[in-house]
This record gives sequence, structure tokens and C-alpha cells, in this order.
Amino acid sequence: MKGALLTQFPILASCLGISAVTAQVFDPNKGSSSGWGPAVVGTNKTTNATFSNPVMTLNVGDPFMTKYTADGEDWYLFTYTTNSNVTLKRSRYLTDNWDNAESRVVFNPDPTSGEPWSTSLWAPEIHNISGSWYIIFTATSDGDNPPPLLDAMCPINCPAINHRMFVLAGDGPDPWTASFAMKPMLDTYDQFAIDGTYFYFEDKLYHIYSCWEQKYSSWPANLCITRMSDPWTINSTLLERRIISIPNEPWEQVPYGRPVRLATNEGPQQLTNPKTGQNFVIYSAARVNTPFYCLGMLELVGNDPMEYQSWRKHTAGCVFHQNSVAGVYGTGHASFVTSPDGSEDYIVYHAQTTPNPAADLYRTARIQKFTWNEDGTPKFPLAENGPFAVPAGQQVLTQ
Repeated sequence: MKGALLTQFPILASCLGISAVTAQVFDPNKGSSSGWGPAVVGTNKTTNATFSNPVMTLNVGDPFMTKYTADGEDWYLFTYTTNSNVTLKRSRYLTDNWDNAESRVVFNPDPTSGEPWSTSLWAPEIHNISGSWYIIFTATSDGDNPPPLLDAMCPINCPAINHRMFVLAGDGPDPWTASFAMKPMLDTYDQFAIDGTYFYFEDKLYHIYSCWEQKYSSWPANLCITRMSDPWTINSTLLERRIISIPNEPWEQVPYGRPVRLATNEGPQQLTNPKTGQNFVIYSAARVNTPFYCLGMLELVGNDPMEYQSWRKHTAGCVFHQNSVAGVYGTGHASFVTSPDGSEDYIVYHAQTTPNPAADLYRTARIQKFTWNEDGTPKFPLAENGPFAVPAGQQVLTQ
């Protein structure tokens, strides 16, 4: 998730004769790092045997990766928040230096058009559903600067109040050559909606996204689920929508243990154990522009995802989090993919490089291998920089 400038604070500060304090800025064109040498980004090109994090140093968040096959070749397909468009990258190598990977823009709206999808495009994902490709993303028409009277309806400043969910449909089986067209807006009952994803269970499709309880709630950010009849049509009413997780654990709140404001559940992503069939939703918790941003976990333990009783939260704490010793902070918004030979599982996530992020937030994309516990739950590693062995089946592709 991204945020916006809270313009009221500088004005108030000026009136009081004190220095203005601005909120976090999430513009990928503004944040920067001290510089990365190519040798420490992604695969070591000298040996092709190891890789290091980050795998992409361009300032982006919300990385999503999947695999596809075209003309007998397997490819990794990568998308992420640019703020202004939907960009795809592809490579045959999971741990490539993604800064240099082949790239194409598939949706580039006019930010002055006033269309509801024209600004602040966040968290795109690309999914193959029944042989067709769909991109789901969130956006708004106002650059997260709503009219003051609308913002005043919220008990706490709510710049993202007009964010809604959208779907682009591809016209062919190859996502790299397909053209993508806008489908009707996903129905989220004219309420705040970000970070939407698809959830599949027993041949049925669901939409899970970050939501508010009421239209003007502002905080906390919860996880909601609705039924879908196809990848762009919701067939649940507002009364049938269910909140399946609220940020009621202290580690989901910023500062630690403070409820409501900045208490966050967002960035949900389905993860299925390939051996046991257990279904999980891995989501981001706490606040994105702090070092405490981390991953939480829900497990589907019932037979109906639309029943909140069917979900069990891992309450012991974050399942993946910052590692201050390694200088990795704000680990969140993950997706999951397998190695080139399909034998290993990998987590793709973004992270910060400082415990005290500047207003121009800087995040990189990172990849690590994970395994599974005996009880079927995912066993995530400590966030590290590497070097690591390259994914199984990757090195042979370079020979």
C-alpha cells in the first residue's frame, strides 16, 4: 500500500509558527538509495551459482511474480507498484537483476483525465484464470487528495478514501504479447478498497482485499472477502461481505499495541501447501512506512471462506519480519513462486534499507527460499541479504 501527503499538517504548523512536518511520500521517482553495485544485485554473473538481495533496486513496492510458458520456454512475469501505470517485466531467471529485465507498459492512464483508475495505481497482480490473463490493481482519480469536505467525513485524515479495485483483461494466451482492456470496476460497495487479490477454493473464486468497516471509517484497515462469478464481477451484497481479519494483535498496530489509527491488515496473498493442500492468506501488518511492517498469516480451517469462523489467525506474531542485524526493514507485501524446476518455493517481497525511513520512502524487491513445517504451515526464513544458492534448475539455463 502507498500513502499520500497530509497537507493539513504543514498549514497548521505554519499558522502556529513552527516547522512543518510532512507525512510519508510514496513516489517511486523520488526515493533513492546510496547506490548498489551490479555485482551485489541478483545473480552473480561470474559464477551464476549464487544471488544476493536485492534483486531489483528501482524504488518500487508490492512486488508480484508468477510463471508462464510461451513457445516452449518458461518465463517469470513480474509486476509492482509504479504509481502511474501498470508495468510488466519478464526473465527466464528468477533471481535475475530485475532492474535490467525486459519490460513493457500495458496500461498507462492519463493522470489528468479524472477517471477513477487514473492516479495512484498500486499493487498490480497478474493472474491466469481459466487460460486467460487478468491484472487486478487499485487506483483513484484524485491522487489521494480528496475534497476537504469528503476528507472531513472521516474521524481521522483519510487520503485514500476514493481508492477502488479494477481489472484489466488480456486478449490472448501469452501475457507478454496480449493487449489488456479495462473491465467494469470491481464492486466494493463504493467504499475504500486496496491490495485486492484472487482466492481460489474448490473451483470457486473470491476477492480478498483491504477494507474499512464503514465508508468513512478511515482506520483500521481490515481484510474483507466477497464471492466472484468471474474475474471482474462480485456477486456478494454488502450484507454478505465478510471481514475475515482485523488488526487486533499488538504487532499489527503502530505504535505497538495502539489500536485504530495505523492498525493495518493489507496486501493479502493466497499460499497453498503443494503437498497437503492447506490454504493460507499471507498478509501485511503494521504500517508500510515503518520498519515494523511485516507479514501475518491466516489459515483456512473451515469449508467456507465466506465464514469468518473458517479462518484462524497466527496470533503469536509476525511470520516474516525485519532483521536489524542484516539491515533489512519493513518486510512486506509478498507473493510466492517456485524455482525453475518447480522443486523449491520462494517468497518475493519488498523491504526498506533503514529503520528511520525518509519522507521519500525507498524500497527494493527481494527473493528468498522458504520451506514447510511438519504441521503444513510455511516456514519462512530470516530476512537476509545473502549470498544464497540460485534456485534449483536456474543455473542450467545459463549454460
